[in-house]
Amino acid sequence: MEKHAQKTSFVEGYFDLQNHGTTVRTEVLAGATTFIAIAYILILNPQILSDPYVIMGDTAMAGKIANGVFIGTCIGAFIGTILVGLYAKLPFAQAPGMGLNAFFAYTVVLAMGYTYGQALVIVFISGIFFIVITAVGLREAIIRAIPDCVKAAITPGIGLFITIIGLKNSGLVVSSSATLVSMVDFAQWRTPGADLTNAKGALVALIGLVVMGVLHAKRVKGSILIGIVAATLAGIPLGVTHMANLNFNIGSQFSDFMEVSFLKMDFAGLFAGESLLQSVFTVTMLVISFSLVNMFDSIGTLLGASKQSGMMDENGEVINMKQALMSDAISTAAGAMVGTSTVTTVVESSAGIAEGGRTGLTSVTTALLFLGSIIFAPIVGIVPGAATAPALIFVGVLMLSNIRDVDFSNMVEALPAFCTVIFMPFTYSIANGIAFGLIMYTVMKFLCGQGKDVKPLCVIVALTFIIRYAFMTLG
Repeated sequence: MEKHAQKTSFVEGYFDLQNHGTTVRTEVLAGATTFIAIAYILILNPQILSDPYVIMGDTAMAGKIANGVFIGTCIGAFIGTILVGLYAKLPFAQAPGMGLNAFFAYTVVLAMGYTYGQALVIVFISGIFFIVITAVGLREAIIRAIPDCVKAAITPGIGLFITIIGLKNSGLVVSSSATLVSMVDFAQWRTPGADLTNAKGALVALIGLVVMGVLHAKRVKGSILIGIVAATLAGIPLGVTHMANLNFNIGSQFSDFMEVSFLKMDFAGLFAGESLLQSVFTVTMLVISFSLVNMFDSIGTLLGASKQSGMMDENGEVINMKQALMSDAISTAAGAMVGTSTVTTVVESSAGIAEGGRTGLTSVTTALLFLGSIIFAPIVGIVPGAATAPALIFVGVLMLSNIRDVDFSNMVEALPAFCTVIFMPFTYSIANGIAFGLIMYTVMKFLCGQGKDVKPLCVIVALTFIIRYAFMTLG
Protein backbone atom coordinates (compact mmCIF):
# COMPACT_ATOMS: atom_id res chain seq x y z
CA MET A 1 0.00 0.00 0.00
CA GLU A 2 2.83 2.39 0.93
CA LYS A 3 4.65 1.57 -2.32
CA HIS A 4 1.49 2.31 -4.30
CA ALA A 5 1.12 5.68 -2.55
CA GLN A 6 4.67 6.64 -3.48
CA LYS A 7 4.07 5.69 -7.11
CA THR A 8 0.89 7.74 -7.25
CA SER A 9 2.69 10.67 -5.63
CA PHE A 10 5.40 10.51 -8.32
CA VAL A 11 2.79 10.46 -11.10
CA GLU A 12 0.93 13.40 -9.61
CA GLY A 13 4.16 15.33 -9.22
CA TYR A 14 5.56 14.56 -12.67
CA PHE A 15 2.38 15.63 -14.48
CA ASP A 16 1.54 18.36 -11.94
CA LEU A 17 -2.04 17.11 -11.68
CA GLN A 18 -3.03 19.34 -8.78
CA ASN A 19 -2.16 22.59 -10.55
CA HIS A 20 -4.04 21.38 -13.63
CA GLY A 21 -7.13 20.69 -11.54
CA THR A 22 -7.31 17.01 -12.40
CA THR A 23 -6.80 13.57 -10.84
CA VAL A 24 -5.25 10.25 -11.82
CA ARG A 25 -8.71 8.73 -12.27
CA THR A 26 -9.89 11.56 -14.52
CA GLU A 27 -6.75 11.39 -16.64
CA VAL A 28 -6.95 7.61 -17.07
CA LEU A 29 -10.63 7.75 -18.05
CA ALA A 30 -9.88 10.58 -20.49
CA GLY A 31 -7.06 8.54 -22.05
CA ALA A 32 -9.37 5.55 -22.47
CA THR A 33 -11.99 7.80 -24.09
CA THR A 34 -9.45 9.12 -26.61
CA PHE A 35 -8.39 5.57 -27.44
CA ILE A 36 -11.96 4.43 -28.07
CA ALA A 37 -12.54 7.45 -30.31
CA ILE A 38 -9.48 6.72 -32.48
CA ALA A 39 -9.37 2.89 -32.31
CA TYR A 40 -11.01 2.63 -35.73
CA ILE A 41 -7.66 3.60 -37.28
CA LEU A 42 -6.29 0.23 -36.19
CA ILE A 43 -8.72 -1.42 -38.61
CA LEU A 44 -8.81 1.24 -41.29
CA ASN A 45 -5.09 1.91 -41.72
CA PRO A 46 -4.09 -1.68 -42.60
CA GLN A 47 -6.86 -1.88 -45.18
CA ILE A 48 -5.98 1.43 -46.82
CA LEU A 49 -2.23 0.74 -47.03
CA SER A 50 -2.77 -2.77 -48.41
CA ASP A 51 -5.58 -1.79 -50.81
CA PRO A 52 -3.29 -0.86 -53.74
CA TYR A 53 -2.00 -4.44 -53.79
CA VAL A 54 -5.58 -5.75 -53.72
CA ILE A 55 -6.41 -3.54 -56.71
CA MET A 56 -3.27 -4.73 -58.51
CA GLY A 57 -4.27 -8.34 -57.88
CA ASP A 58 -1.45 -9.27 -55.50
CA THR A 59 -3.68 -10.49 -52.67
CA ALA A 60 -0.89 -12.45 -51.00
CA MET A 61 1.25 -9.36 -50.54
CA ALA A 62 -1.83 -7.35 -49.56
CA GLY A 63 -2.48 -9.79 -46.72
CA LYS A 64 1.08 -9.60 -45.48
CA ILE A 65 1.08 -5.80 -45.61
CA ALA A 66 -2.26 -5.61 -43.78
CA ASN A 67 -0.89 -7.79 -40.96
CA GLY A 68 2.35 -5.85 -40.80
CA VAL A 69 0.66 -2.46 -40.90
CA PHE A 70 -1.72 -3.39 -38.08
CA ILE A 71 1.14 -4.10 -35.72
CA GLY A 72 3.08 -1.13 -37.10
CA THR A 73 0.07 1.11 -36.47
CA CYS A 74 -0.16 -0.05 -32.85
CA ILE A 75 3.57 0.53 -32.28
CA GLY A 76 3.75 3.80 -34.22
CA ALA A 77 0.75 5.22 -32.35
CA PHE A 78 2.26 4.07 -29.06
CA ILE A 79 5.59 5.77 -29.78
CA GLY A 80 4.03 9.07 -30.84
CA THR A 81 1.49 9.21 -28.03
CA ILE A 82 3.91 8.21 -25.28
CA LEU A 83 6.30 10.93 -26.48
CA VAL A 84 3.57 13.57 -26.27
CA GLY A 85 2.66 12.32 -22.81
CA LEU A 86 6.12 12.11 -21.27
CA TYR A 87 7.99 14.83 -23.21
CA ALA A 88 5.38 17.46 -24.05
CA LYS A 89 3.13 16.45 -21.11
CA LEU A 90 0.02 17.24 -23.15
CA PRO A 91 -3.19 15.17 -23.51
CA PHE A 92 -2.89 14.57 -27.26
CA ALA A 93 -2.86 11.24 -29.05
CA GLN A 94 -0.89 10.47 -32.18
CA ALA A 95 -1.66 7.88 -34.83
CA PRO A 96 -1.41 7.44 -38.62
CA GLY A 97 -3.38 10.33 -40.07
CA MET A 98 -6.44 9.93 -42.26
CA GLY A 99 -5.78 11.51 -45.64
CA LEU A 100 -2.05 11.03 -45.24
CA ASN A 101 -2.52 7.25 -45.36
CA ALA A 102 -4.75 7.66 -48.41
CA PHE A 103 -2.07 9.81 -50.08
CA PHE A 104 0.48 7.10 -49.25
CA ALA A 105 -1.65 4.32 -50.72
CA TYR A 106 -3.55 5.76 -53.64
CA THR A 107 -1.22 8.48 -54.91
CA VAL A 108 2.30 7.31 -54.07
CA VAL A 109 1.84 3.53 -54.41
CA LEU A 110 -1.11 3.02 -56.75
CA ALA A 111 -0.89 6.05 -59.07
CA MET A 112 2.85 6.71 -59.08
CA GLY A 113 3.96 3.09 -58.95
CA TYR A 114 6.17 3.12 -55.87
CA THR A 115 6.24 0.02 -53.68
CA TYR A 116 5.10 -0.07 -50.06
CA GLY A 117 8.75 -0.17 -48.92
CA GLN A 118 9.72 2.77 -51.11
CA ALA A 119 6.77 4.84 -49.88
CA LEU A 120 7.93 4.20 -46.31
CA VAL A 121 11.26 5.81 -47.20
CA ILE A 122 9.44 8.98 -48.30
CA VAL A 123 7.57 9.08 -44.99
CA PHE A 124 10.83 8.50 -43.11
CA ILE A 125 12.57 11.34 -44.96
CA SER A 126 9.66 13.66 -44.22
CA GLY A 127 10.01 12.72 -40.54
CA ILE A 128 13.72 13.55 -40.52
CA PHE A 129 12.94 16.77 -42.38
CA PHE A 130 10.36 17.59 -39.70
CA ILE A 131 12.84 16.96 -36.89
CA VAL A 132 15.36 19.35 -38.46
CA ILE A 133 12.95 22.19 -39.27
CA THR A 134 11.25 21.88 -35.89
CA ALA A 135 14.60 22.12 -34.12
CA VAL A 136 15.56 25.33 -35.99
CA GLY A 137 12.07 26.89 -35.90
CA LEU A 138 11.54 26.72 -39.68
CA ARG A 139 8.35 24.70 -39.35
CA GLU A 140 6.49 27.68 -37.95
CA ALA A 141 7.88 29.91 -40.73
CA ILE A 142 6.60 27.56 -43.43
CA ILE A 143 3.18 27.43 -41.84
CA ARG A 144 3.02 31.24 -41.69
CA ALA A 145 3.98 31.46 -45.40
CA ILE A 146 1.05 29.39 -46.63
CA PRO A 147 -2.07 31.53 -47.18
CA ASP A 148 -4.97 31.04 -44.80
CA CYS A 149 -7.41 30.25 -47.62
CA VAL A 150 -5.31 27.25 -48.73
CA LYS A 151 -4.77 26.12 -45.13
CA ALA A 152 -8.52 26.23 -44.53
CA ALA A 153 -9.21 24.23 -47.70
CA ILE A 154 -6.76 21.38 -47.10
CA THR A 155 -8.83 19.57 -44.47
CA PRO A 156 -12.16 19.64 -46.38
CA GLY A 157 -10.30 18.68 -49.55
CA ILE A 158 -8.89 15.61 -47.83
CA GLY A 159 -12.38 14.92 -46.53
CA LEU A 160 -13.78 14.75 -50.06
CA PHE A 161 -10.79 12.68 -51.19
CA ILE A 162 -11.27 9.97 -48.58
CA THR A 163 -15.04 10.13 -49.13
CA ILE A 164 -14.70 9.17 -52.79
CA ILE A 165 -12.37 6.35 -51.75
CA GLY A 166 -14.99 5.18 -49.25
CA LEU A 167 -17.78 5.35 -51.84
CA LYS A 168 -15.66 3.29 -54.24
CA ASN A 169 -14.58 0.71 -51.64
CA SER A 170 -18.16 0.28 -50.44
CA GLY A 171 -19.49 -0.40 -53.94
CA LEU A 172 -21.92 2.51 -53.65
CA VAL A 173 -20.19 4.27 -56.55
CA VAL A 174 -19.14 2.25 -59.59
CA SER A 175 -17.39 3.15 -62.81
CA SER A 176 -19.45 4.02 -65.88
CA SER A 177 -18.29 4.32 -69.50
CA ALA A 178 -21.04 6.87 -70.17
CA THR A 179 -20.79 9.15 -67.12
CA LEU A 180 -17.42 8.19 -65.60
CA VAL A 181 -19.10 7.19 -62.33
CA SER A 182 -22.56 5.99 -61.34
CA MET A 183 -24.45 4.65 -58.34
CA VAL A 184 -24.70 0.91 -57.81
CA ASP A 185 -27.90 -0.73 -59.10
CA PHE A 186 -29.72 -1.99 -56.01
CA ALA A 187 -32.38 -3.64 -58.21
CA GLN A 188 -29.90 -6.20 -59.54
CA TRP A 189 -31.42 -8.85 -57.27
CA ARG A 190 -34.36 -9.06 -59.71
CA THR A 191 -32.06 -10.28 -62.49
CA PRO A 192 -31.35 -14.02 -62.30
CA GLY A 193 -27.64 -14.77 -62.01
CA ALA A 194 -26.64 -11.11 -61.50
CA ASP A 195 -23.46 -10.33 -59.56
CA LEU A 196 -24.69 -8.77 -56.32
CA THR A 197 -21.25 -8.16 -54.81
CA ASN A 198 -21.36 -4.37 -55.12
CA ALA A 199 -24.99 -4.10 -54.01
CA LYS A 200 -24.38 -6.22 -50.91
CA GLY A 201 -21.24 -4.28 -50.02
CA ALA A 202 -23.09 -1.00 -50.52
CA LEU A 203 -25.89 -2.16 -48.21
CA VAL A 204 -23.40 -3.13 -45.51
CA ALA A 205 -21.69 0.25 -45.85
CA LEU A 206 -24.98 2.14 -45.58
CA ILE A 207 -25.83 0.25 -42.40
CA GLY A 208 -22.48 1.20 -40.91
CA LEU A 209 -22.84 4.83 -41.99
CA VAL A 210 -26.29 5.16 -40.38
CA VAL A 211 -25.04 3.59 -37.14
CA MET A 212 -22.08 5.99 -37.02
CA GLY A 213 -24.28 9.00 -37.75
CA VAL A 214 -26.92 8.16 -35.14
CA LEU A 215 -24.41 7.33 -32.40
CA HIS A 216 -22.36 10.45 -33.13
CA ALA A 217 -25.52 12.57 -32.99
CA LYS A 218 -26.28 11.02 -29.60
CA ARG A 219 -22.68 11.80 -28.51
CA VAL A 220 -21.78 8.14 -27.98
CA LYS A 221 -18.01 7.71 -27.63
CA GLY A 222 -16.42 5.43 -30.22
CA SER A 223 -19.25 5.86 -32.72
CA ILE A 224 -16.99 5.14 -35.71
CA LEU A 225 -15.55 1.97 -34.18
CA ILE A 226 -19.01 0.73 -33.19
CA GLY A 227 -20.25 1.45 -36.71
CA ILE A 228 -17.44 -0.65 -38.19
CA VAL A 229 -18.32 -3.53 -35.86
CA ALA A 230 -22.03 -3.24 -36.72
CA ALA A 231 -21.30 -3.25 -40.45
CA THR A 232 -19.01 -6.26 -40.06
CA LEU A 233 -21.75 -8.19 -38.25
CA ALA A 234 -24.34 -7.14 -40.86
CA GLY A 235 -22.05 -8.48 -43.53
CA ILE A 236 -22.07 -12.04 -42.16
CA PRO A 237 -25.55 -13.10 -43.40
CA LEU A 238 -24.98 -11.21 -46.66
CA GLY A 239 -21.76 -13.07 -47.36
CA VAL A 240 -19.69 -9.88 -47.30
CA THR A 241 -17.91 -10.74 -44.04
CA HIS A 242 -15.96 -13.99 -44.32
CA MET A 243 -15.43 -15.66 -40.95
CA ALA A 244 -12.91 -17.99 -42.57
CA ASN A 245 -10.48 -15.05 -42.56
CA LEU A 246 -10.34 -15.18 -38.75
CA ASN A 247 -6.77 -16.14 -37.89
CA PHE A 248 -5.88 -16.80 -34.26
CA ASN A 249 -2.23 -17.39 -35.08
CA ILE A 250 -0.72 -14.15 -33.76
CA GLY A 251 2.69 -15.55 -34.65
CA SER A 252 1.84 -15.32 -38.34
CA GLN A 253 0.96 -11.63 -37.99
CA PHE A 254 4.28 -10.96 -36.28
CA SER A 255 6.02 -12.97 -38.97
CA ASP A 256 4.45 -10.78 -41.66
CA PHE A 257 5.37 -7.68 -39.66
CA MET A 258 9.01 -8.71 -39.53
CA GLU A 259 9.01 -9.77 -43.19
CA VAL A 260 7.44 -6.76 -44.90
CA SER A 261 7.12 -3.88 -42.39
CA PHE A 262 9.77 -3.66 -39.68
CA LEU A 263 12.81 -1.77 -40.98
CA LYS A 264 11.85 -2.67 -44.58
CA MET A 265 12.34 0.76 -46.15
CA ASP A 266 13.62 0.36 -49.71
CA PHE A 267 16.10 3.23 -50.14
CA ALA A 268 17.89 1.67 -53.12
CA GLY A 269 14.67 1.01 -55.05
CA LEU A 270 13.36 4.51 -54.45
CA PHE A 271 16.23 6.11 -56.34
CA ALA A 272 16.70 3.37 -58.95
CA GLY A 273 14.68 5.10 -61.69
CA GLU A 274 15.85 5.98 -65.19
CA SER A 275 17.17 9.37 -64.03
CA LEU A 276 18.63 9.94 -60.57
CA LEU A 277 17.91 13.67 -60.83
CA GLN A 278 14.27 13.04 -61.70
CA SER A 279 13.96 10.51 -58.87
CA VAL A 280 15.40 12.98 -56.37
CA PHE A 281 13.11 15.75 -57.59
CA THR A 282 9.99 13.55 -57.43
CA VAL A 283 10.83 12.35 -53.94
CA THR A 284 11.44 15.94 -52.86
CA MET A 285 8.00 16.95 -54.12
CA LEU A 286 6.39 14.04 -52.30
CA VAL A 287 8.22 14.85 -49.09
CA ILE A 288 6.99 18.44 -49.35
CA SER A 289 3.43 17.20 -49.95
CA PHE A 290 3.50 14.88 -46.94
CA SER A 291 5.05 17.62 -44.84
CA LEU A 292 2.55 20.33 -45.78
CA VAL A 293 -0.46 18.16 -45.01
CA ASN A 294 1.04 16.89 -41.76
CA MET A 295 2.02 20.38 -40.62
CA PHE A 296 -1.43 21.85 -41.09
CA ASP A 297 -3.13 18.76 -39.67
CA SER A 298 -1.01 18.79 -36.51
CA ILE A 299 -1.09 22.55 -35.96
CA GLY A 300 -4.84 22.71 -36.55
CA THR A 301 -5.48 19.91 -34.06
CA LEU A 302 -3.12 21.35 -31.43
CA LEU A 303 -4.60 24.85 -31.70
CA GLY A 304 -8.22 23.70 -31.77
CA ALA A 305 -7.96 21.24 -28.88
CA SER A 306 -5.82 23.61 -26.79
CA LYS A 307 -8.35 26.41 -27.15
CA GLN A 308 -11.06 23.95 -26.13
CA SER A 309 -9.24 23.03 -22.92
CA GLY A 310 -7.56 26.32 -22.04
CA MET A 311 -4.03 25.00 -22.60
CA MET A 312 -2.78 28.27 -24.10
CA ASP A 313 -0.16 30.60 -22.66
CA GLU A 314 -0.43 34.39 -22.25
CA ASN A 315 0.74 34.87 -25.85
CA GLY A 316 -2.07 32.73 -27.26
CA GLU A 317 0.26 29.85 -28.13
CA VAL A 318 -0.09 26.19 -27.19
CA ILE A 319 1.78 25.26 -24.03
CA ASN A 320 4.87 23.17 -24.87
CA MET A 321 4.12 23.59 -28.59
CA LYS A 322 7.69 22.91 -29.71
CA GLN A 323 7.86 19.69 -27.67
CA ALA A 324 4.55 18.56 -29.17
CA LEU A 325 5.76 19.29 -32.70
CA MET A 326 9.03 17.47 -32.05
CA SER A 327 7.12 14.46 -30.74
CA ASP A 328 5.09 14.52 -33.94
CA ALA A 329 8.26 14.67 -36.06
CA ILE A 330 10.02 11.83 -34.24
CA SER A 331 6.94 9.61 -34.40
CA THR A 332 6.66 10.14 -38.16
CA ALA A 333 10.19 8.81 -38.68
CA ALA A 334 9.67 6.03 -36.14
CA GLY A 335 6.33 5.07 -37.70
CA ALA A 336 7.98 4.59 -41.09
CA MET A 337 10.55 2.32 -39.46
CA VAL A 338 7.79 0.04 -38.16
CA GLY A 339 5.87 0.10 -41.42
CA THR A 340 3.10 2.66 -41.17
CA SER A 341 2.24 5.92 -42.90
CA THR A 342 2.71 9.38 -41.37
CA VAL A 343 1.94 9.54 -37.64
CA THR A 344 0.36 12.82 -36.66
CA THR A 345 -1.60 14.47 -33.86
CA VAL A 346 -5.20 13.28 -34.21
CA VAL A 347 -8.31 15.39 -33.83
CA GLU A 348 -9.94 12.62 -31.77
CA SER A 349 -7.74 13.83 -28.91
CA SER A 350 -10.53 16.34 -28.23
CA ALA A 351 -12.74 13.46 -27.04
CA GLY A 352 -10.44 12.78 -24.09
CA ILE A 353 -9.95 16.48 -23.41
CA ALA A 354 -13.72 16.88 -23.27
CA GLU A 355 -13.73 14.17 -20.59
CA GLY A 356 -11.34 16.21 -18.45
CA GLY A 357 -7.89 15.19 -19.73
CA ARG A 358 -5.43 18.00 -19.08
CA THR A 359 -1.96 16.45 -18.80
CA GLY A 360 0.36 13.92 -20.38
CA LEU A 361 -1.05 11.18 -18.16
CA THR A 362 -4.04 11.10 -20.52
CA SER A 363 -1.68 10.42 -23.43
CA VAL A 364 0.29 7.79 -21.51
CA THR A 365 -2.95 5.90 -20.89
CA THR A 366 -3.92 6.08 -24.56
CA ALA A 367 -0.41 4.98 -25.58
CA LEU A 368 -0.52 1.87 -23.39
CA LEU A 369 -3.91 0.93 -24.85
CA PHE A 370 -2.47 1.24 -28.37
CA LEU A 371 0.37 -1.11 -27.44
CA GLY A 372 -2.00 -3.59 -25.82
CA SER A 373 -4.14 -3.66 -28.97
CA ILE A 374 -1.57 -5.86 -30.71
CA ILE A 375 -3.34 -8.88 -29.19
CA PHE A 376 -6.40 -8.10 -31.34
CA ALA A 377 -4.49 -8.64 -34.59
CA PRO A 378 -6.32 -11.92 -35.43
CA ILE A 379 -9.72 -10.19 -35.48
CA VAL A 380 -8.77 -7.55 -38.05
CA GLY A 381 -8.69 -10.08 -40.89
CA ILE A 382 -12.45 -10.61 -40.88
CA VAL A 383 -13.38 -6.91 -41.26
CA PRO A 384 -14.38 -6.37 -44.92
CA GLY A 385 -13.65 -3.24 -46.91
CA ALA A 386 -17.38 -2.53 -47.04
CA ALA A 387 -17.37 -2.20 -43.23
CA THR A 388 -14.48 0.28 -43.09
CA ALA A 389 -15.70 2.27 -46.11
CA PRO A 390 -18.44 4.08 -44.13
CA ALA A 391 -15.75 5.22 -41.68
CA LEU A 392 -13.98 6.96 -44.56
CA ILE A 393 -17.23 8.58 -45.66
CA PHE A 394 -18.12 9.62 -42.11
CA VAL A 395 -14.69 11.10 -41.40
CA GLY A 396 -15.13 12.96 -44.70
CA VAL A 397 -18.27 14.54 -43.27
CA LEU A 398 -16.39 15.69 -40.18
CA MET A 399 -13.47 17.07 -42.20
CA LEU A 400 -15.69 18.88 -44.71
CA SER A 401 -17.12 21.08 -41.95
CA ASN A 402 -13.90 23.12 -41.97
CA ILE A 403 -14.94 24.63 -45.33
CA ARG A 404 -16.80 27.27 -43.32
CA ASP A 405 -13.45 28.93 -42.63
CA VAL A 406 -13.08 29.88 -46.32
CA ASP A 407 -14.20 33.38 -47.32
CA PHE A 408 -16.11 32.71 -50.55
CA SER A 409 -17.07 36.38 -50.91
CA ASN A 410 -13.46 37.18 -51.90
CA MET A 411 -12.74 35.50 -55.25
CA VAL A 412 -8.98 36.06 -54.93
CA GLU A 413 -9.05 33.66 -51.99
CA ALA A 414 -12.14 31.62 -52.88
CA LEU A 415 -10.76 30.29 -56.18
CA PRO A 416 -7.47 28.99 -54.70
CA ALA A 417 -9.41 27.36 -51.87
CA PHE A 418 -11.85 25.82 -54.34
CA CYS A 419 -8.99 24.43 -56.44
CA THR A 420 -7.39 22.97 -53.31
CA VAL A 421 -10.62 21.20 -52.38
CA ILE A 422 -11.69 20.01 -55.83
CA PHE A 423 -8.36 18.86 -57.26
CA MET A 424 -7.86 16.38 -54.41
CA PRO A 425 -10.81 14.04 -55.12
CA PHE A 426 -11.02 14.63 -58.88
CA THR A 427 -7.33 14.02 -59.56
CA TYR A 428 -7.10 11.40 -56.80
CA SER A 429 -4.21 13.26 -55.19
CA ILE A 430 -3.86 15.38 -52.08
CA ALA A 431 -0.60 16.79 -53.41
CA ASN A 432 -2.29 18.08 -56.58
CA GLY A 433 -4.88 19.90 -54.47
CA ILE A 434 -2.27 21.69 -52.39
CA ALA A 435 -0.15 22.45 -55.45
CA PHE A 436 -2.95 23.98 -57.52
CA GLY A 437 -4.22 25.92 -54.51
CA LEU A 438 -0.81 27.53 -53.98
CA ILE A 439 -0.28 28.16 -57.70
CA MET A 440 -3.73 29.69 -58.15
CA TYR A 441 -3.31 31.86 -55.04
CA THR A 442 0.04 33.20 -56.24
CA VAL A 443 -1.24 33.88 -59.77
CA MET A 444 -4.49 35.52 -58.61
CA LYS A 445 -2.72 37.77 -56.11
CA PHE A 446 -0.15 39.05 -58.60
CA LEU A 447 -2.65 39.54 -61.44
CA CYS A 448 -5.03 41.40 -59.14
CA GLY A 449 -2.30 43.75 -57.98
CA GLN A 450 -1.98 42.18 -54.53
CA GLY A 451 1.42 40.54 -55.00
CA LYS A 452 2.78 42.15 -51.84
CA ASP A 453 0.47 39.87 -49.84
CA VAL A 454 2.24 36.72 -51.07
CA LYS A 455 5.07 35.51 -48.85
CA PRO A 456 8.36 34.79 -50.69
CA LEU A 457 8.39 31.21 -49.38
CA CYS A 458 4.90 30.66 -50.82
CA VAL A 459 6.13 31.86 -54.24
CA ILE A 460 9.08 29.46 -54.04
CA VAL A 461 6.82 26.50 -53.26
CA ALA A 462 4.37 27.45 -56.04
CA LEU A 463 7.19 27.77 -58.60
CA THR A 464 8.56 24.42 -57.47
CA PHE A 465 5.21 22.77 -58.17
CA ILE A 466 4.97 24.48 -61.59
CA ILE A 467 8.40 23.11 -62.52
CA ARG A 468 7.31 19.69 -61.34
CA TYR A 469 4.24 19.64 -63.60
CA ALA A 470 6.08 21.13 -66.58
CA PHE A 471 9.01 18.74 -66.61
CA MET A 472 7.94 15.56 -64.84
CA THR A 473 5.37 12.86 -65.52
CA LEU A 474 2.86 12.13 -62.79
CA GLY A 475 3.25 8.40 -62.65
